[in-house]
Amino acid sequence: MFPIPSPITRREILQHSALGLGALGLTGLFSDDGWASPTANNGAGSKLPHHPARAKRVIHFFLNGGPSHVDTFDHKPSLKKYEGQPLQVTLPTERKTGAAFPSPFEFRHYGESGIEVSDLFAKTAAHIDDIAVIRSMYAQVPNHEPSLMLMNCGDSVQARPSVGSWVMYGLGSENQNLPGFIAMCPGGLPIKDNENWQSAFLPGAYQGTYVDSQHRELARLIENIEHPQMSVAEQRRQLDLLGLWNARHLETRRDDRLEARIQSYELAFRMQQGAADAFDLSQEPEHIQAAYGTGVHGRQTLIARRLLERGVRYVQLWHGAGQPWDNHDNIAKTHKDLADQLDPAIAALLADLKQRGMFEDTLVIWGGEFGRTPTVELTGAGDPRYGRDHNHYGFSVWMAGGGIKGGTVYGATDEFGFQAVENPTSVHDLHATMLHLLGFDHERLTYRYAGRDFRLTDVHGHVIREILA
Repeated sequence: MFPIPSPITRREILQHSALGLGALGLTGLFSDDGWASPTANNGAGSKLPHHPARAKRVIHFFLNGGPSHVDTFDHKPSLKKYEGQPLQVTLPTERKTGAAFPSPFEFRHYGESGIEVSDLFAKTAAHIDDIAVIRSMYAQVPNHEPSLMLMNCGDSVQARPSVGSWVMYGLGSENQNLPGFIAMCPGGLPIKDNENWQSAFLPGAYQGTYVDSQHRELARLIENIEHPQMSVAEQRRQLDLLGLWNARHLETRRDDRLEARIQSYELAFRMQQGAADAFDLSQEPEHIQAAYGTGVHGRQTLIARRLLERGVRYVQLWHGAGQPWDNHDNIAKTHKDLADQLDPAIAALLADLKQRGMFEDTLVIWGGEFGRTPTVELTGAGDPRYGRDHNHYGFSVWMAGGGIKGGTVYGATDEFGFQAVENPTSVHDLHATMLHLLGFDHERLTYRYAGRDFRLTDVHGHVIREILA
């Protein structure tokens, strides 16, 4: 009844052994390109970091266009003293600028730390004793696109995985029904800028999920979240069949892109229930909704808190996509209008996180891609535009929450706010510090691709230990 197996000759044994050795070598080559990575999955399930983490999750307020540090968190009285006079600064600017231009906003001391903050962020300043202000950040170039990529992906030249993708790669997700990395940007950025929430050479499962938060309806917040014709049960049967075909297809290939595609279908199906709950703000008390504000940025900040509660690792809230902080003229009005949209939401979030016991392990970050000049920008005819040009030589970013020593100021720009002169801090230093708070040695969080071990901080970066609690 059972066929007797044919005897194997010595020649056949040698032949199969040789092929086996070749397969081992091929596996190594695949591994070099990231194809055989054990992390090429949907990122579900928590992973162990390198050391005990102070933060479990991140919320990043990204002010697109470059907010002015000398009008927000870096008071420079000398600009008033030398108002209208040319400054002895030899640093070149992208556009023609003129004399010293003092801030049109009032600065006040806040909290027990006495840190000065302008009236633009008075509500946020009420929490200054929980905030560490880094006043000595610097970028590489005064152009938006490269500086956006540097701040969000760690490289100003080539498209690399975004910070959120690296966090997902390192920590995984705590919720299988929601993406671990979500980017909310009302109206979206131009296609050329969407690389700021991409996974690049990391498995596609770590890509940021874009949410158009200008809308209120779930079906418009997340594209294709609802099927117009099929029931959930019918979708499940269809997805099971598709998964079977894809699994058979995958058996004969080594390509994590296909695995990521399979997992994306599954996640999209599960999101129909998970997202409906997370994005439903009607479940929030009226006083909470009022504190955050009913505008788009208040709503998206409240949604972000609900996402963090449900295990989402990294939420980036873009501000200034339609009306950027790139205020080359009339900064007194434009910066005021933008800050009024954001300041109440940030203050409400910080208070809400504390009330819910989440502040201690949630890292909150605020900042843009660079700052702005302390000198006034001029028209082609040499007349003042009452705005400021791009300034990558020195600007401010602040951090709060998980593992941050509040009421701290780190570094300083020069007398006028043009250049970082005390403890100059690179974007790689900022990223190294973020990863450290999440439990990672930034030099060890690597991914092998094209024969090289890549990392978020490239070959740079130092942890800013002075701002750690």
